Amino acid sequence: MGSTKLTYQQAGVDTRRAAALVGDIKSHVARTQQNRKLLGAFGLFAACYDLSSYKEPVIVTGCDGVGTKLELLLEHDLLETAGKDLVAMSVNDILTTGGDPLLFLDYIGIAALNEEKITRLIAGMADYLASCDCILAGGETAEMPGIVPADVIELSGFCIGCAEKPDLVDPSALKVGDVLVGYKSDSIHANGWSLVRRVLREHPGCVSEEELLGFLEPTRLYHDVVRDIRAAGVKPKAYSHITGGGLPENLERLFRGFGADLEIPAWELPGISKLLEHVDSEDRFHTFNMGIGWVAIVAAEDAEKILSAGPGGTILGTLVDTEGVRVKVRGE
Repeated sequence: MGSTKLTYQQAGVDTRRAAALVGDIKSHVARTQQNRKLLGAFGLFAACYDLSSYKEPVIVTGCDGVGTKLELLLEHDLLETAGKDLVAMSVNDILTTGGDPLLFLDYIGIAALNEEKITRLIAGMADYLASCDCILAGGETAEMPGIVPADVIELSGFCIGCAEKPDLVDPSALKVGDVLVGYKSDSIHANGWSLVRRVLREHPGCVSEEELLGFLEPTRLYHDVVRDIRAAGVKPKAYSHITGGGLPENLERLFRGFGADLEIPAWELPGISKLLEHVDSEDRFHTFNMGIGWVAIVAAEDAEKILSAGPGGTILGTLVDTEGVRVKVRGE
């Protein structure tokens, strides 16, 4: 008589294939260690990094996902973009502190192991991580049969950074008259997609497939802006990564007793005006980045020095003694 005892593989989880996948992605992991290196032997259950080069190290952390944008990325087979979005959403948050992103970890939940899909996700992560000298230090690939639907992938990302204590950005130093300099987004980025998806369902064909693919371009990494601002010898009083809540919510969290009146350039993303025709004219500012994905706030005398950081910024306005952030588009 045959045995009726079950194996883990028969239950839907193949640990041997998962172990083989770790070897398959080694080349992508290696790309993220061209300059920085982990400390200690390969195969440990946690990653180690040596902070002895820092005099007064302060650890900074970030955690995020891709949100409901992931549904459309999976539909359009844009797995590398999903990996880039995952990295950018956490790394940019680390950069707002004045810290350097050092280590990144990912969580991938999937119904059944799919080496090709997971490798492509990690390849996208590695592209962005290598560009900002952040190590892919580890992660978790969880096979979740019966929990995660077959056409779904769960994604979470975690970033650990470090800053010298004197280099930490300190928003408590903000004052009326300080200048807000904005830097362009590359797309809608990875927030606001629940509203985008609702508009697309209710108004099919309102944007072309080409325009939608433009909307799905990955979240921009702003390490180049931060690097160039440092090189200019300027220490901003605050940085803001413009994600869910748009410019008002992401800036207001920095302010105590004052606000800002901002005038932003028209969003040049092809097709975005057709999408926004179906969005409340005020709510758009509280949902989307509206073409500005990063803001640096500096003393008035430093504003001109940082306008060429990264691909370049634009002055949006100044801090005023009236609480709240009010935004309008130039020319509207």
